[in-house]
Amino acid sequence: MERNIALIALFAALIAVLSTVPQIHLPLGVPITAQSLGVMLCGTVLGARRGALAVALYLAVAAMGLPILAGGRGGLAPFVGPSAGFLWGYPVAAFVTGWIVQHWRASVGPVALVASMAGCVGLLYIFGIFGLWLHAPGTTAVPTIAASMAIFLPGDLVKAGLAALITQSLARARPQSLLSRQ
Repeated sequence: MERNIALIALFAALIAVLSTVPQIHLPLGVPITAQSLGVMLCGTVLGARRGALAVALYLAVAAMGLPILAGGRGGLAPFVGPSAGFLWGYPVAAFVTGWIVQHWRASVGPVALVASMAGCVGLLYIFGIFGLWLHAPGTTAVPTIAASMAIFLPGDLVKAGLAALITQSLARARPQSLLSRQ
């Protein structure tokens, strides 16, 4: 039990650290950040339940005002702004990513890649694009979706590849630490 709590807190801290990586600001109001790499790793390493809890802890601490979101933001305002859809989708994306890794028993590297792409790219885009669409009234969904995909997709695919490599390396070096496979 204590180990699970410590790992959940550690991975919440990992996402916070990744949010400090310099971000790329976009006119949409949603920056390109490394946070989603942390969300991917929560799912691929911790599994569905613990991964979602780590992301939920990160978001709860941010909502309480600690400036750990991208750009040093904190409080409740980011949860209703342009990036709110992505924030609300993070725990769901970590859960789905972890669920895929837990239940698909193929080689961990390719599974982690597919899981990261499905959960933290595909599913997270649904939340993020919906949030952008709600924040920009009068905009049709199709241009918003196209703009979002074109801007975020290359970086997110690189992050999914990194998550797969890190997860596979961890599985080789310390297989017992890969909780998503236990």
